Amino acid sequence: MDVKLHHTTAPFRDARYSAPRLEIEQRADGEMLLTNPTPYATRFQTMTACLAHWAVAAPSRVWLAERSGEGWRTVTFAEAYEQVRTIAGGLRERGLVGKRPLLILAYNGIEHALIAYAAMSQGYPVAPVSPQYGLKGANLERLARACDVLKPSAVYTDDAALFADGLGATDLEGLPVIASKNARRGDITIGELLIARAAEATAIPTDHAKYLLTSGSTGHPKAVICTHANTSLNSAQLEACFDDQDPLVMVNSAPWSHSLGANSILHMSAHRGGTVYIDHGQPTAARFGETVRNLREISPTYQNMVPAGWMLFVDELEKDDVLARRFFERVRVLQYGGAALGQAVADRIQAVAVRISGEKISFASGYGATETGPTASNVHWHNDVMGLIGLPIPGTSVRLVPMAGKLDFRVKGPQITQGYLGQPQRSAEAFDDEGFYILGDAARFVDPSEPAKGMVFDGRLAENFKLASGTFVGVGDLRIGAISAIGGAVTDAVVCGEGLEAVGLLLYPNPVMALADVIAAARTGLSAFNAKARSSGGRVARALVLPDAPDPISGEITDKGYIAQALARQRRAEAIQRLFADPVSSDVMVF
Repeated sequence: MDVKLHHTTAPFRDARYSAPRLEIEQRADGEMLLTNPTPYATRFQTMTACLAHWAVAAPSRVWLAERSGEGWRTVTFAEAYEQVRTIAGGLRERGLVGKRPLLILAYNGIEHALIAYAAMSQGYPVAPVSPQYGLKGANLERLARACDVLKPSAVYTDDAALFADGLGATDLEGLPVIASKNARRGDITIGELLIARAAEATAIPTDHAKYLLTSGSTGHPKAVICTHANTSLNSAQLEACFDDQDPLVMVNSAPWSHSLGANSILHMSAHRGGTVYIDHGQPTAARFGETVRNLREISPTYQNMVPAGWMLFVDELEKDDVLARRFFERVRVLQYGGAALGQAVADRIQAVAVRISGEKISFASGYGATETGPTASNVHWHNDVMGLIGLPIPGTSVRLVPMAGKLDFRVKGPQITQGYLGQPQRSAEAFDDEGFYILGDAARFVDPSEPAKGMVFDGRLAENFKLASGTFVGVGDLRIGAISAIGGAVTDAVVCGEGLEAVGLLLYPNPVMALADVIAAARTGLSAFNAKARSSGGRVARALVLPDAPDPISGEITDKGYIAQALARQRRAEAIQRLFADPVSSDVMVF
């Protein structure tokens, strides 16, 4: 190994990207239309069409694996397709197939995937909700709101004992329950469905495949309609970003109640004939050990984690060469989502990669929403710069509309939802006069003179606010910049100060660091950040390190691992009051 190699000059490992393409239409009043004309395959347009294909083309290849003791329980494509057909027959025999969805209250798992694909194969939509909705001690009002929107006809759970509180909720009373473990009297077991006569798929591309909940800015759930074609073609669009015939291998924990985990991970693996090792770890100090355990055994070709996960993982990579060699053995693409990854963390990862393998690994990121498949744009070229949201993926057009000094980002493509279940007015309002879906977010070019270098997220138009002076605060940029400046001492931040004199931050500490060290790093990092600020709206005046981690039960941190800002401000109202109090509290940093 050449010891002179450095991550800033080392070559990239081939990520096997297709050549990026971009067409630009300049319009009146500064508006632009960006289109990626790269063709994509349309051979799979229902959720089980790809399973049927790989069951023949690669019958013995593992599709899904999950922990079983010290080893792995696996299901091949041939086994999965046969079990999906059999479970579908069992659902039909019990009269459970219909237009009202199957509510899924379960963690990621093989049976979860099998029953979901079985239901969808019959035109019977599924509605996976966050496991947090039904665990012991959960706020059952969230489940009640979900049921009010979804109106499910039956429930699947992986463990009837674990989710006893949710299953006992009034809103699920009287519904048939299918359980993989700890079935109660009257429940249907997954084993019973697996002895039925197989049923062939009847779903068509325009059928509703699943409903995924999103709350947007209201806090009240909406059920995004995902048709078979929406999800299938989004996977095809992502596949077209690559010139790569080899199957993906992923170790992933993203929950299937969200579009990233359900569509971009689980279904992408099915679409491309790849393998997912289901990771039951989480990006927290208490649960990340399971992820490390899995990555000691499995060498992925593609690794997607939220920033909090990468922040924990780089610490492990730097101190364990055996783990690092296993991880960097064949991985071609690293990806983050849900929030921005700090450049300093990414550079540390690349430094380990270069030391171990002599090559940098391309870091990808993307952008979209549940309503956009989820992927509307991504980085599909070799890259080691953090903060990009890329360019439109194949078959997608982005309309950039000048608004309030920013570019409003709107999307059109085959992956875009038709709207929200049972809400025709809201569905109509979600699209502009040209049929582009309005995300409510802004984007800007890395280099306006060279749009092909990509775009960066420029804040949520509805999230930004003004100080009492009228100074504008770009919440997204400020939050990302501040976290990056502090480095790994904090995992995230809540931006506060609307209508007040100055900006304040609530900081979530790295749980493995001493509080004094977190405060010291925050003080140093924010001082450096403020030195570069151009206005009071981009400067942090006060900061407070919170005493604990975000609470997943309340929804303060989502299943995907990022902070729900509005909810966090509600839960942390006392901390915000202390943050801005006069005289200044002793635990508040003032800049």
